[in-house]
Amino acid sequence: MVKKLKHLELIQNVINRLANSSFYLKGWTVIFVAAVLGFATKDSKPMYASLAAIPTLFFWGLDGFYLNQERLFRRLYDAVRETDEDNIDFSMNTVPFKKNGDWFKAIFSKTLLFFYFTILLVIGIVLLWQWIKQDIG
Repeated sequence: MVKKLKHLELIQNVINRLANSSFYLKGWTVIFVAAVLGFATKDSKPMYASLAAIPTLFFWGLDGFYLNQERLFRRLYDAVRETDEDNIDFSMNTVPFKKNGDWFKAIFSKTLLFFYFTILLVIGIVLLWQWIKQDIG
């Protein structure tokens, strides 16, 4: 039982690191977008606000990658949990658990979709506000 527990512990550590990376990425996204939108409103340049959307989309894709990897390691965890102690080989290979479209599904998961769509919506509102402000002024 010691080998199985150690293997499960190793997998859980990877899952935790991936979850932490995703958390930090969301934090960096908010900080970056807030800074760019701050410059955009200060200088009244709609182009600056639109530039915030490009890295947001890249961060969204990277966050989807982290979520997909986390899901693969959870599948590995479940497989190891059901494996006999004698068959534990400490493999961290997640390839057998990959399915077509996993990354795409991860990007459009409820949590990522809500988070990044909200940020893109805020960017759109600031962009619209900047355009209206320019037309009025």
